[in-house]
Amino acid sequence: MEIVETKIPDLCIIKPKVFEDPRGYFFESYNKESFLRSGIDQNFVQDNESKSGKGVLRGLHFQKPPFAQGKLVRVMRGAVLDVAVDLRKSSPTYGKWASVELTQDNKWMYWVPPGFAHGFVTLEDNTVFFYKCTNVYNKESEGAILWNDPDLNIDWNIDQPLLSPKDVEAPLFKDFVSPF
Repeated sequence: MEIVETKIPDLCIIKPKVFEDPRGYFFESYNKESFLRSGIDQNFVQDNESKSGKGVLRGLHFQKPPFAQGKLVRVMRGAVLDVAVDLRKSSPTYGKWASVELTQDNKWMYWVPPGFAHGFVTLEDNTVFFYKCTNVYNKESEGAILWNDPDLNIDWNIDQPLLSPKDVEAPLFKDFVSPF
């Protein structure tokens, strides 16, 4: 497993060792000891999976404390552009974002720590997205930031994604008060 730092501290790309042969492939998608050695000391308590058509955008979502969630995300089928925004008020990268393309072929994972908003846009039909969470979902603690917020200026490389009503109505970053 290779850990690749991003331009935002604590947010990283994880590249597993993939063993391929004529039968197919094998890789460890999670090994607690390997993650501990890499500095990711987390207890995952919930797994989530979604399936989406091409051009679906989900996000930017987060959970407020005490239900803040870290997420270990990956694509099982298809491809996404995955984005994380730093919401930690005391961070020097507050309001900054980083992205990575996760695909069924590269098998990379993205570690999105608590204190980040997270979202992704699907690049292929029938994309299956999987993530492990460090806390359970709590409806009263959910929050969102508008996906195309002009202050964040995220390059999603899509003009008219398919959105949920919640994501269409999400507030602007300038109106956000960080609980982190």
